[in-house]
Amino acid sequence: MLASLSRLLPRTRWEAFLITPATLLRWHRNLITRRWTYPRRRRGRPPVTTEVRQLVLRLAQDNPTWGCRRIQGELTGLGYRLAASTTWAVLTKAGAGPAPRRAGPAWTEFLTTQAKGILCCDLLHVDTIRLTRIYVLFLIEVATRRVHLLDATTKTRPATGWHSKRATS
Repeated sequence: MLASLSRLLPRTRWEAFLITPATLLRWHRNLITRRWTYPRRRRGRPPVTTEVRQLVLRLAQDNPTWGCRRIQGELTGLGYRLAASTTWAVLTKAGAGPAPRRAGPAWTEFLTTQAKGILCCDLLHVDTIRLTRIYVLFLIEVATRRVHLLDATTKTRPATGWHSKRATS
């Protein structure tokens, strides 16, 4: 209001004011800022409390075979909502690594050792020059990648049209 009144006076009379129009405008900006500023909220997940951190470490120490997901599941059962990644971060920061590896091979080791006995079966179709469709049933040995042709048919329903049960290489 004072700023608008100051514009009505000629510039020569502005010395009568104890403050400048810039000061009035700054005060007004500050007033608006204070009026429309909302309390700041923290972004992201809430921090992990010391109580929960100690509980995670105690569960890991008392149960050395439990992993992060098992500890997180137990905490959920106790009423603490915590992500498995947060559990992992708490354990890693404390110097306690993940649970020891279970006995037995990993998937890659298991599949390599079992490859000799694994067969894959598939069905394909081939269109000839005369536009007849031939359905071919074949097996692949995973270890050697050998293909065994089981049978071929021109029937429109290949599930019912297999002629023989022989295997050829």
